Amino acid sequence: MTQLRQRMLEELQRRNYAETTIASYVRAVELYARNFQQRPDELGPEHLRQYQLHLIDRKLATNTIVQQISGLRFFYVKTLGRGYPELKLPNPKQETRLPVVLSREEVRRLFAAAPSLYRYTILLTLYATGMRRSEVCRLQLADIDSQRMIIHIRQAKGRRDRDVPLRPKLLRVLREWWRSLRPPLYLFPGGRYHTHTDRPISSKAIWQVVRDASQRAGISKRISPHTLRHSRATHLLEAGTDLATIQRLLGHADLESTTLYLHLSDRHLQAVSDPVDQIRLPNFLRPRRP
Repeated sequence: MTQLRQRMLEELQRRNYAETTIASYVRAVELYARNFQQRPDELGPEHLRQYQLHLIDRKLATNTIVQQISGLRFFYVKTLGRGYPELKLPNPKQETRLPVVLSREEVRRLFAAAPSLYRYTILLTLYATGMRRSEVCRLQLADIDSQRMIIHIRQAKGRRDRDVPLRPKLLRVLREWWRSLRPPLYLFPGGRYHTHTDRPISSKAIWQVVRDASQRAGISKRISPHTLRHSRATHLLEAGTDLATIQRLLGHADLESTTLYLHLSDRHLQAVSDPVDQIRLPNFLRPRRP
């Protein structure tokens, strides 16, 4: 590990950044330096401007570009101690896109397409808890409280703990999975055949489980593990759960993030009183008497 990389890691850890943010920021600096084939501390504002245009030309997602620039800004301002004004790059305007949501029937098809207990357990855990895939990766046996029927989620996004209900059906599946493997620490150990008991499964492995199941189920929508989180929240709303409760279950810092699901709920969309319903149809469109 280079001294420069170590300094950046220390600055990120001092500020208690999440592990995923630390990894993405460090990766952003690595890609930046590789692009110019120079040490990043030898590059200046003009290189940053050129690199931002390079990211835009690659047609990357806006959130990806923003994250890359945020990582570089942290490196220059916090790690190197350079002034902010010379690094003031505008963030590209972010598009507002509604996430993909599965219908209840598509969720049933997804579960039916799981070819093994391992894959079925991962899919059910994602949907029944609304957890992020990084949270599922880190889930430990000690986090499953079957006495109180609660799952403890430790240090999730924003360094916040939260509890989610443990549904009886999920508990039954988790117990069956534990009996088949008996993992000592993580619920889903890493490595091939889950032999690395000292570290959890990778987020990429969970992503692959969802993608494989969607293909087997013949679901044409482009989905990811986060789709199951969106789908659960939407289905809860349609079942009558209030937004404040859904906010707590998902671990959103504010209610504004949760109101997104109002736009995804069929029940709420159809319940809107639409003035077009008050328009009288012309005579030539009225049904004729037999």
